[in-house]
Amino acid sequence: MLDLCTLGTGGALPLPDRGLSSLYVRLQGRALLIDCGENTQTAIRRIGWGFRHIEGLLLTHYHADHCGGLPGFLLSLAKSGRKEPFHIYGCTGLKHVVDGLRVVAPQLPYPVELHEFHEDLYEFDIIGLQVTAFRLNHSVPCYGYRFVLPRPRAFDPQKARELGVPQNQWGLLQQGDDVVQADGSIIKAQQVLGPERPGLSFVYATDTRPVDIIPVMGENTDMMFLEGMYGNDEKLHQAHTNRHMLFREAADLAKRANTRQLVLTHFSNCIDVPAEYLPEATAIFPNTVAAEDLMTFRIAWPGR
Repeated sequence: MLDLCTLGTGGALPLPDRGLSSLYVRLQGRALLIDCGENTQTAIRRIGWGFRHIEGLLLTHYHADHCGGLPGFLLSLAKSGRKEPFHIYGCTGLKHVVDGLRVVAPQLPYPVELHEFHEDLYEFDIIGLQVTAFRLNHSVPCYGYRFVLPRPRAFDPQKARELGVPQNQWGLLQQGDDVVQADGSIIKAQQVLGPERPGLSFVYATDTRPVDIIPVMGENTDMMFLEGMYGNDEKLHQAHTNRHMLFREAADLAKRANTRQLVLTHFSNCIDVPAEYLPEATAIFPNTVAAEDLMTFRIAWPGR
């Protein structure tokens, strides 16, 4: 299962009870961050999920409200005792931005490895998740991310018994490996595994106008985190000018994607209580929530 926490839900400027953008993603003792607003290290301490096992950071873009917390976070990570490499992913300009921010955090007890991309779609794996970065439409180059946790095919022990496979070889078959029997015959994994099963999945996309790639990436996902920068149509001109979205525009993308749940985040400081604008979204996509700082979500396998 996946545990997610909105460390910060603010856009542009922090408020006393609303930090800047960051999402904590945790999977079986491993973790990553998406964005690193200036409140990130404090929020991690408040949630109590820890620093030591955070293996990487995925940056959506290089506005300060999404990466300004990086130096402090890297120093907190150092204090946690980390020695292993820390990975940072981001689009063109990543090295320039990280080098600049690290002027005030130059010495770390672990290596920082940068992964810079420029393609419209860029795929990689981290902490056991399959990730696709996809280009958005903001005032600077900006990317969203789609995450998939693959689900293994179901193993049929009865079929394995009927084929005479010793139990000590079942684990190999479950992993998708073929096994050789004492008589030289080969038992293929597909003989004892069920059909492909969908994995757990979610999308994170903020700082953008609505673009068609978002519902494509979000199709049939368990959850989508989209920006709710502005509450209603009074801010539509501003949304176009600054290349952000309204609540209803995010809800329309969620509806088109057929996702299970929409989580709105990245709220403008002009919105005091985001939940007051929820009807703008729920009228289009009912299963919508307005995130708050340190709100947690769990995506689990069916029946768990």
